[in-house]
Amino acid sequence: MSPAIKIYLSTTVILFISSLLCSLAPYLGNSGRKIVDALCYAPAIDLVLVYFMIAPLIVGFTFGGVNGVGISLVAQVSALWLWIITHELINYKSQPKTKIHHALSKIVGGWRNHLAVWITALAIPLFWLVRLTEVTIYPLLTWSIGLPKYQARNWVNVSRHKFQGLIGYDLIWCLYCDWMTGVWSLGSEMLRNVESFWCPIRFDEGKKCDNCQHDFPDVNNGWVKSDGKIEDVVELLNCKYSKVDRHERSWFGHKSRY
Repeated sequence: MSPAIKIYLSTTVILFISSLLCSLAPYLGNSGRKIVDALCYAPAIDLVLVYFMIAPLIVGFTFGGVNGVGISLVAQVSALWLWIITHELINYKSQPKTKIHHALSKIVGGWRNHLAVWITALAIPLFWLVRLTEVTIYPLLTWSIGLPKYQARNWVNVSRHKFQGLIGYDLIWCLYCDWMTGVWSLGSEMLRNVESFWCPIRFDEGKKCDNCQHDFPDVNNGWVKSDGKIEDVVELLNCKYSKVDRHERSWFGHKSRY
């Protein structure tokens, strides 16, 4: 058996069995459910996803170089499809009459919907980069300038597996969205602190201010107008930060300030 086939088969089998164990754990009683619940929150969920997403690529590269990475990617997709098919077969009798991907396929077309879903998977490296920044870079800002700390578990977690009717294909993509929205939202929250602390100046382009105010509420609720002066910025910084506790250096509209 060639090394390439060994990498593919071993990676596919290990990932598939591991995914089945995760799916079946809740059926082992309270202990199994507690284990699964614990694994659904950061930092445990980070380790679980590293195991399924990143570790196979590292192993593939170790034993097969660049080609090994490609083989591992194919193995990951294979294991994913095996899990989807198996999960839908196990839950065949309890499947709902309709499914999310069926409804969307009718709206935009079957192949378009499925292609678009898999295109979203190309964004996975971006979300990993954001998550890595949250874990490694932002803590340095809490230490150095007192930006507030966050409980990552309140953002980075998954829970849609508890929703009735999500099976197989629908479930895996809903869990992906579950994870990525939490990662992105936590990153946005951290970035609000960064922007309000260093650059509390409104943009000269009014449309940009309107577009950004959802993610950066301070843009229209505290930042200095674009035609202001540096003295205005200094005054604002002294007002917002000089008299607050070190651990309350959050963006201006944060609840910790009230």
